[in-house]
Amino acid sequence: MLWWDDSFCRDLADGGRYVIRYDHRDTGRSTTYEPGRPGYDGDDLSADAAGVLDAYRLPSAHVVGVSAGGGIAQDLALDLPARVRSLVLISTSPVVPVDRDLPPPTGDFSRFVAESEVDWSDHDSVLEHLVAYSRVLAGGQRPFDEAAWRDLIGRDLDRADSVASLQNHDVMDQGDRPHAPLASVSVPTLVIHGTADPLFPLPHGQALADAIPEAVLLPIDGAGHGVDPVDQPTIIAAILRHTAQAT
Repeated sequence: MLWWDDSFCRDLADGGRYVIRYDHRDTGRSTTYEPGRPGYDGDDLSADAAGVLDAYRLPSAHVVGVSAGGGIAQDLALDLPARVRSLVLISTSPVVPVDRDLPPPTGDFSRFVAESEVDWSDHDSVLEHLVAYSRVLAGGQRPFDEAAWRDLIGRDLDRADSVASLQNHDVMDQGDRPHAPLASVSVPTLVIHGTADPLFPLPHGQALADAIPEAVLLPIDGAGHGVDPVDQPTIIAAILRHTAQAT
């Protein structure tokens, strides 16, 4: 939840939007499972998003997702289209096959994943690992604000009920619920993607925008994976415009 920065949410709220952010399972103060043994899959995480709307008694919402959250947002639009008023998909990739080959992660990213070591039972080890991981995800085309990322990650770890359970998202099953093609998405969709994303290179965002009818692609020059604080004003303005038009 904390990765949706307070100022980001406040600026959206100042633009007239009611903002809900939440902890996925095994993050923050949400339900946690034994490390290495998640009691859920990707389908459950998608159902959780609808559950949050139910808890707020909201029939539908404008849904914004980053990375894996963008996959959950796509799942929600495909499986429960009445719950989604519009989509904003940031730094993510199609959740169903598309009619093109998509590039793998960059060499720097793949080497980091293959060579990095972390002791998930040790707070400091996890902190150093996630700071280094965030540096790689930043894409290398901009200065990396290590102090800011170290502060965010430190606060996130301090808030987590189970730091060791954070790894469960990497080992969980993706789920096996069949999905309709992305061409069936019928809500206004904005795809935002950094040109230096090392996990999902830009063609992933382009493929999403091409597969979803009338979707719009907003490339962010030099941005890596996720929402860089430098890009917040651009992304916030785009979300406000997009949701206003969708409404």
